[in-house]
Amino acid sequence: MKWQQDEFAVTDNRKDLDIEMIHDFLCKVSYWAKHIPRSTVEKSVNHSLCFGLYHNGKQIGFARAITDCATFAYLADVFVVPDYRGRGLGKWLISCILLHPELQGLRRWMLATLDAHGLYEQNGFVKLQNPEWFLEIHNPHIYTQSNAP
Repeated sequence: MKWQQDEFAVTDNRKDLDIEMIHDFLCKVSYWAKHIPRSTVEKSVNHSLCFGLYHNGKQIGFARAITDCATFAYLADVFVVPDYRGRGLGKWLISCILLHPELQGLRRWMLATLDAHGLYEQNGFVKLQNPEWFLEIHNPHIYTQSNAP
């Protein structure tokens, strides 16, 4: 799938992804994946439905849906590089993902964010209605431990 908005495009074509750029952002800029190994990024991309955001063919954003394409999706690693923020591109990227034909009819979408609640709320996300139902195993230091993948 491809969506076009003036000189910007969103596509789910994995061949268009700039893995080096994605890894660089996640590893060095993001708060959620600092120090993530490139091999882990590659594996996550290979096992997710991925979306690239492009300006005149240059990748400026990324997101991926971890999904069974039937009942559930987790939205992860969503970013727009700093020079392109504040233009509504993140909101558009998320809306394109939510419109993807393989992701229709899902019972639940989830994500986690430290500071972008307003962005996701614009696309229909709400705080957990019953947070007491949810459990997690969370290892925030996995990429800095000696046994990291």
